[in-house]
Amino acid sequence: MTDAASLPVEMFGASQDPIPDMRTLALTARGSADAVPALVWLPAEGTGPRPVVLVGHGAGGHKAAPIVARAAGRLTAVGLAALSIDCPFHGDRTPPAEVGLTAAQRRERLGLDGWRERNALAVPQAVADWRAALDAAQDLDEVGTGPAGYLGLSLGARFGLPLAVAESRIAAAVLGLFGTAESGPVADAARQVTVPVLFLVQWDDELYPREGGLRLFDLLGSRDKTLHANPGRHLEFPPAEIAEAARFLEQHLSRTVSASP
Repeated sequence: MTDAASLPVEMFGASQDPIPDMRTLALTARGSADAVPALVWLPAEGTGPRPVVLVGHGAGGHKAAPIVARAAGRLTAVGLAALSIDCPFHGDRTPPAEVGLTAAQRRERLGLDGWRERNALAVPQAVADWRAALDAAQDLDEVGTGPAGYLGLSLGARFGLPLAVAESRIAAAVLGLFGTAESGPVADAARQVTVPVLFLVQWDDELYPREGGLRLFDLLGSRDKTLHANPGRHLEFPPAEIAEAARFLEQHLSRTVSASP
């Protein structure tokens, strides 16, 4: 068990807020192709069961990346559990030839198009891995069965869109920093999403220009969807958006639990 406050911190959205104390539990789930390393993040005090939010890392990130830890801190502060995994080709599953390289170096090695193509091809495996990890997490007394949420930006949104379609336990999602054309797999998945969504757009995003992000928001099939747009580049969204994401998910998951028979 690890104190999340001791995890390394890097600049993301200009946040320097301290990460709240949390309890963490390492899990290994059996995925579609190999073992899936996972972490469950729990409030420092109290016992379960409680709803869990799946927190997807960005491209080049991993299950304990600073932005994941900060999101988990916000979620546990409102009484939720958080679950993170190393998605395919990331974290402990990084290909040997790329171990030790920064995310930028890995993109340069493959080329941006090749980097994105590999991640796009990994979508079915990522969805299956997330579902296996959710099964493992919900076997814990501290989590238990029930509705779950999803929070994922950039690569986390790429994997989160089809997951929200495939997994009936996902009752609300926070997505963004991602975009799409009018047609294709991402657009098809967006049209099938029906759960409440909070969607984030960076107005000056250099990786996913605002037009594609606005198009993706428009394509979402959810009747309950909210758009937050902020000035700045891809990673320059205000830290307050993570706190707002936690409140959004807590409200919707609490409402879903209350409505269950």
